Formats: sequence, C-alpha cells, structure tokens
Amino acid sequence: MDDRAPALPPWVDLVLTVVMALAAVGTAWAGFQSAKWSGLQAISFADAGAARTESAKASTDAGQDRLKDLVAFTSWTGALQEEIIAGTSPRPAGDYTPNHAELSGFLYERFRPEFRPAFDAWIATQPLVNPDAPATPFEMPEYELEADALAADLVAQAEAATADAHEDNQRSDNYVFMAVILALALFFAGVATRMKTARSQWLLSGAAIVVFIGAAVVILALPKTF
Repeated sequence: MDDRAPALPPWVDLVLTVVMALAAVGTAWAGFQSAKWSGLQAISFADAGAARTESAKASTDAGQDRLKDLVAFTSWTGALQEEIIAGTSPRPAGDYTPNHAELSGFLYERFRPEFRPAFDAWIATQPLVNPDAPATPFEMPEYELEADALAADLVAQAEAATADAHEDNQRSDNYVFMAVILALALFFAGVATRMKTARSQWLLSGAAIVVFIGAAVVILALPKTF
C-alpha cells in the first residue's frame, strides 16, 4: 500500500499555521517571563545579602553592648564588695538602694537602660544570700538586647529573601523549559508538510498540536510578572 499522499487538507494546513504563529508568540512570551523572573531572583538575592550584612552589624553591636554590661557589672561588684568590707554600703538582700556617695552607686546610675531591668530583677532574687539565685543578671530572662532581636529579625528576612530567590529561579527555569517545548511544537509543525507520506504528515501534525496545547496550558498556569 502506498502511503504517499498529496498535501494536507487546507484546514489542517491552516491549523498548523496557527499553531506555528501562536508557538512563536508563546516562545517570545516565555523568554520574556524567564528574563523577568531572573531579574526578580537577582533582586531577592541582593536583598538577602544586604539583610545578612545588616544582621552581622547588629550582632556586632549586641556583642559590644553585652561587653559594656559585663564590664559595668564586674566593676559594680568589685566596688560594692570593697564598700561592704569598709562598712560604707549595706549588703543587698531583697532590694538594692544605690549610695550615690559611693562608687557602686555611681556605676549603678550609669548602667545601660537595657541592662538595668535585668540587674534589678537579679537583685530581687537575693543573689548575695540566696545560693539558688542566678549567678549573674545575664542569666535573667529580663536581659534582652534590642540589637540581638534586630539581628534575628534580619536573619529571618534574609532567609525569606533567599527562599524567594530560589522560587523565582525555578519559575524562570520553568519558562525556559516551556520555550524549548514550544520550539519543539514549531519544529513538528514546520516539517509536517514536508513529509512525503500521509502517515508522517498526520503523525507530526498531531504531535505539533498536542505539544503546543500542553505547553500552552502549562504557560497559562505559571505565575506571571510584568
């Protein structure tokens, strides 16, 4: 049996022409979307890098504040101990009243605002007479540094931006893949009319239409940006 056949019916030729035109448009659109998502990916990665840099700065600030508090507390402890021995300051029990005439009172008045609530809460545990009290104010839940909270918040922002960047990259890759699929539909439609047998013509025509429809459905479902 001879499979050789004349040209495809006019309506099939028209369908293939439409498929080729739409596939070309779809390929251009997929390339555009891929470039846009790549740009958003770069922006998200830049935002993540900036947030991590600011987080490192905030962590450094927190470390410096913690060191200031440690030095101030150590100095206060030493001064108070000398005053207790000399009898010029009372030994703190459940409360502490700074003696402005003594070095310990001078140092207390100059505690950082973030440190004083933790110090006062620590004094309330009677640490100088209560063996179960925390060893230092730094172990109190009241000891919170704004710079630490800022650093943690910036790290969370950086992680979120990084996740967005990976998602944008995947979307860009999806559009690139769809552009390849549409190019395949263009190829099938272009060579269908050049085949010498009816079987090949119909097979490639069907493949072009099926591949194009599948790619079009996926592209319509993909997220878009402008």
